[in-house]
This record gives sequence, C-alpha cells and structure tokens, in this order.
Amino acid sequence: MRPYLRAQRMTASVVAALAVVTLAACSSPPAAFHYQVPQQPEGSSGYTEKPGWATERFAVAAANPLATDAGYQVLKAGGSALDAAIAVQMVLTLVEPQSSGIGGGAFLLHAAGSKVEAYDGRETAPAAATENLFIGANGKPMAFHDAVVGGRSVGVPGTVRMLEQAHKEHGKLAWATLFEPAIQLAEQGFKVSARLHTLLANEKFLAQDPVARAYFFDAAGQPWPVGHTLKNPELASVLRAIARNGSKALLEGEVAQAIVAKVQGHAGNPGGLSLADLAGYQPKKREALCSDYQIGAKAYRVCGFPPPSSGAIAVAQILGILKNTDATTMPLQEGPQGSADPLGPLPTADWLYLYNEAARLAFADRAQYVADPDFVRPPAGSWMSLLDPAYLASRARLIQPQSMKVAQPGTPGGAQTSMAPMPDQPEYGTSHISVVDARGNAVAMTTTIEDQFGSRQMVSTSSARSGGFLLNNELTDFSFAPSDAQGRPIANRVEPGKRPRSSMAPTLVFDKASGRLLMSGGSPGGALIIHYTAKTIYGIFNWGLTPQQAINLPNFGNLNGPTLLEEKRFTSTTIDNLRARGAEVREMNMTSGLQAITRSEVHGKPMWLGGADPRREGVVMGD
Repeated sequence: MRPYLRAQRMTASVVAALAVVTLAACSSPPAAFHYQVPQQPEGSSGYTEKPGWATERFAVAAANPLATDAGYQVLKAGGSALDAAIAVQMVLTLVEPQSSGIGGGAFLLHAAGSKVEAYDGRETAPAAATENLFIGANGKPMAFHDAVVGGRSVGVPGTVRMLEQAHKEHGKLAWATLFEPAIQLAEQGFKVSARLHTLLANEKFLAQDPVARAYFFDAAGQPWPVGHTLKNPELASVLRAIARNGSKALLEGEVAQAIVAKVQGHAGNPGGLSLADLAGYQPKKREALCSDYQIGAKAYRVCGFPPPSSGAIAVAQILGILKNTDATTMPLQEGPQGSADPLGPLPTADWLYLYNEAARLAFADRAQYVADPDFVRPPAGSWMSLLDPAYLASRARLIQPQSMKVAQPGTPGGAQTSMAPMPDQPEYGTSHISVVDARGNAVAMTTTIEDQFGSRQMVSTSSARSGGFLLNNELTDFSFAPSDAQGRPIANRVEPGKRPRSSMAPTLVFDKASGRLLMSGGSPGGALIIHYTAKTIYGIFNWGLTPQQAINLPNFGNLNGPTLLEEKRFTSTTIDNLRARGAEVREMNMTSGLQAITRSEVHGKPMWLGGADPRREGVVMGD
C-alpha cells in the first residue's frame, strides 16, 4: 500500500512546482481572493507513479497541476466547490487545450448534502444540421477525421453558459474573480508540459489551421519544446470579456462572429453554425440518475448523469449485472513475481471474463436506446427501466461459460422499439474535475472538446494577438449513419438542436442510510470512460482500495466486441484464460485520466483521500 500524504507533500515531480502555494497554505485565508502564480512544472508524459493524498477540510483533483492549484487557491479563499471547478476549467482551457475548454461542453453534478443537481452543458447541433451531415458524396458515412477536421463537426459550445447558470445557484466568490488564474497564466505564460508536447508532436491536422500553427509550433513547424513558456494573449482577452459580461461575451458579439466565421469559412469542410445558434444556446438542469448499489449489508446510492450521457446507465448496468454473478466472491490476486504489472494486485481472469460479458450487455443496450431525451423516448417510459433489478438479473443469466462475443440489446419493461442500434464509432477526448469544499458541497464535472484538439479550429478575434481557443468536434458523437440498411432510424442520429450521446460519467457516491457523500470521481477516455469509472467504483467499494490504488489498477473494457486490456499490465496466463473462453483479446494503450476523492477514516479521523491517474499529469490538493 502506498502512503497517503498530506496535501502539501506531493510527489517529488510536483513539490517544487507547488512550493509557492504550500507556503501560502500555512497562512490564514486572505480577506479577498488574490491569485499567486506558482512555480510551474514541466508536467509528465507516460506513467508517473502518484502517492495518493489525504486532506481534512477540502480537496480538488484535476488533470494538470496548474489547474488543480487554481482550484486550491479558490477553496483556500473561501470559494465553493463550484467556484473552484470554474477556475480549474478556465486554466485547463489554457494548459490542456487538447482535451477541454470554453469551445466545448460539459456535464456537471453538484451535491449539497445528499441533494444532487445535474447541469447539462452539452453542445447542440446547429439549426442547419441534417441527418445526412456526415454522409459523403458517395452516399456512405465519411471517414472519421474527414468529418472532424474543419467546421462541419462543430457544435454550439455549452460549457461557459452552463457554468454561469450553476454559479448563480452555488457560487460564493464573484464570477470575475474565478477567471483571474487563467488570465494571469495566459498573459505571463505557462510551461509546455511533456504531455502537451508529445501530443503536438504526434498531431497530424492541427498545423493546417494557420492560427493554431502560429501558436503551437515554431517557425520551422516543430511543436514548442517541453518547458517552453507559451503565452496566449488572445485567450486572456476573451476570458476578460467573459469575466466582465458573462457567457454573452462568448456567444454573442465579436467572439461569436469569429466563431461563426471560422466554422462557415473553412475552405474544405465548412459547417452550418450560426450566430442565432450561439445566442440561443441554453443549458439544461436534469434529474440526476441515481441507483442503489448493495454490497453485502452495505447500501450505496450511486449518482451519475442521465441521457444524453450513456455513462451513468452503462456503469450502473455493469455493476448491477456483476452483482448477479460470482464476481462478488472474487478478490484481487497478487501479481506473480516478475509480473509485467508493476503495481501488484490484479483482477483475476475469472472476474475479468464476467466483467467483459456484463459490459457487452450494457453496451448493446446503450447502442439501441440512449440518445438526447428531448428527441428520444426512454424504453418503457423511463431510463430506470434499464436499471430495474429484475431486468439486470435476467441479463446476467445470459452470461455463459463461453463468451457471447456480441450481445444483443434487451427489452427492459417489455419495451418495443422501431429504432436500429447505432454502429460502433470512435470517441475520444475529455478531462475530469472533482472537488469537495469545506462546507461539504461537491462537484464532479467531466468536460470535453471530443477528439484531441477538437475540430483543429482555433478561434481568434485579432491577428495582432497570438493564440485563442479551440472549437469542439462534438457533432461526430452522433451516429454518422442516420439509419440502418432496412431504413430504421438510429436514436443518436443528427437532428437540429439535438445533443449528441456521450460516454462522460461524472459520479457521486453516497452512503444510502445517512446520505453522506463518499466519493466524487470520473475520467476522460471516450467510450472507455465507462470502464475506467466502473473500475474505480468497484475497486473502492467492492475491494476496499484507496482511490489511488483503485485508479492504479490496470485498465480493461469491452465495447461489445473484443476484450480490451491495457498493454503490458496483464499476465500471459490471464490472457490465455480469456481466449480459451472465446474472447478476442486486444492489448492496447488505455490512457485514462481518472480523478477521485473519497471520504474515509485515517487513524480514526475523518479525511478526504484523493487519487490522480498516473497515466496523466494531474494531482490532488487540499487542506
């Protein structure tokens, strides 16, 4: 077991980076928020072991140390969990532009006590969009990146307006105050991390955009090296406008005109986004999707985001199906001496087999039923029909000693549908933020521009200023094909004003009896978000792991096809066992970006335990 350290005792790679904040943490909270730029780390790429963290009063976990630090300083100044999440998101727009930002969308869960609210900031399709948006001249669905790169894939950004709505209800510090960290960092510059450099070096499309090329690459067309100080005065200008005038500064006026010009003016792949689409965007408050999860005598309430996200439904289905199998009796096994897995405990082959069969069943239902609820009716009139205990028990009975290979959707509540299942399609991107504040409020927010660097379109309002912000390619989360070969429509097809289906799975877990918050967590990772999140929940609550230990476990998953295993993390014996049961096994890079904060007792004292994914550069901070 790795030791859990106090918030200011980070891993060696980030101690120096956060030294300024550590000293500030020893003083009393300031009367007014005053952001201090910390010494800046050079980040990490690949796998960097994290120790886990323990704090007493509050904690924030995010995908970049500078973003985590901004949230920490907001909490230290008396800000709410929601305030911290806003500050974190604005800094992520700058330092992690490949994953999320003001040009994208987000799902946010907020808990005040046991009351959970769900804020939907998902992008919407423009009014001019048609169901054939991604059908090429040959009458067939376009290749993925042919659809992504350009204006065609850009949906109406929703993150800023959603955060503005949530701030009106749960903010403590002034809206403008929360933009100070990102503005200062954009003006003074931040150091390019190893991860950002690596992604830029492997990026094929971003340099085609002249604004992005001038910002991310040097005169020779090479990505800026690790440690290079990168300034973004254009983003600072846009953030100042949003700080003064709210979301209207992004969705109306000069910035909106620049967005529309970028989308509609793309030479080879223009889109139909309009000024009216931007000005008319409205976030939605939805009812959180909460379900019971029983482990022995202990009952939990697991809350996630409802459709248009498929995350909460699929996670709850997988957990619910496993509960009806022998998986509940299977502990972790210690990795054998000399194992390729450097972290020790591993799921057994028997458990992995059951998990992957349960995942096939969940993803079959996901493909059949889940889409924007403003356009598609849930089966049997309720999304909870997919989580009915009797239905999940019946699905579990379909698991046999040999793999079903491809599962078929079920009929929850006897549901009848004329829709066709959506074919498998790539999903990428995202970032996750978890926060708990000193008042006991919590946020779990997963935020995205979809593919790496989104649509590869960088918006600027002035050629005199370097930088800008990237636009999403969220419309490629819709089904490219609007119907199947028989002409049956696909629930998640493109329609004007519709929100594309997502896999984002921000999650809050409560003790059912007391209503006490036990966990805030989530991950990026496209469709695999569902598996990364389910793994972490299972590791913490079924296997009794700390959040860092659960996050460290090897990744695995199934999208109703091959069994996917994180490369070099499983033994040949495990792989052979799965193949002997009929599973097609593929080892691959599975780069999750999990963040999790849990409530626990350390030496009899209530503490927040935090974990950040060693596969990315995130950290946890708190007091």
